[in-house]
Amino acid sequence: MSSSQDMRASFRDEAPQYVLPLVVRIEKAEPPARTDALETAARAVLVLLADERARGEGEWAEEVRAWQDARIRKVVRRARGAEWRKAAALPGITVPGERAEVRVFPPVPLDGWPKELAKLQVSGTDLDDPEPVPPVPAQRPVLWLNPDLGMSAGKAMAQAGHGAQLAWWELTGAERAAWRESGFALAVRTAPRERWEQLSASGLPVVRDAGFTEIAPGSCTVVADHPALRARLEPQMFL
Repeated sequence: MSSSQDMRASFRDEAPQYVLPLVVRIEKAEPPARTDALETAARAVLVLLADERARGEGEWAEEVRAWQDARIRKVVRRARGAEWRKAAALPGITVPGERAEVRVFPPVPLDGWPKELAKLQVSGTDLDDPEPVPPVPAQRPVLWLNPDLGMSAGKAMAQAGHGAQLAWWELTGAERAAWRESGFALAVRTAPRERWEQLSASGLPVVRDAGFTEIAPGSCTVVADHPALRARLEPQMFL
């Protein structure tokens, strides 16, 4: 790591630490499919970043700025029944997927969670895909997961959210507007092992985990493959 990278990392660590809470609805009788939940969580992060309340002088803007100035921590918790209804009553945005529902909340201090969210469990978000995952439509942004890392659904949801956010940061205003107009269409897929090394070295945004949970610090978890970002790179990288 270069000295400038060391300085940025030190600044992020010394800044007040905030976390972005996400709550996924997991009812016992009808849990969502894993890929649907991952994609919905990633879109939820983008929906919050694009919301007027999170920008400029919006009511959530100060917390969002403080969160983005530090490490962009995200924690996914699960809720069902009355727990979900209580969480849904707090300020935030509920984002629907095909069957999944994820509610994203304004960032909160690391040790300052609302009581309705603090008591929700982080574990227990192990989901699967009961049906084959369809092919990715052409020109759709893809968040590629590292095929060599075993992550719980909750961990993978947070990592997919990180990937979507890194892509958002690198897009122009017009590119962001186009993505927003599409409803933040995206896909989350596990990368083929034979392509992972190429993807992670391509120059596309790469999520490197801080190592707080589940996996080793510095692990590359997600590559954010947005068509607008891909178009800026050398074509031969993807041959």
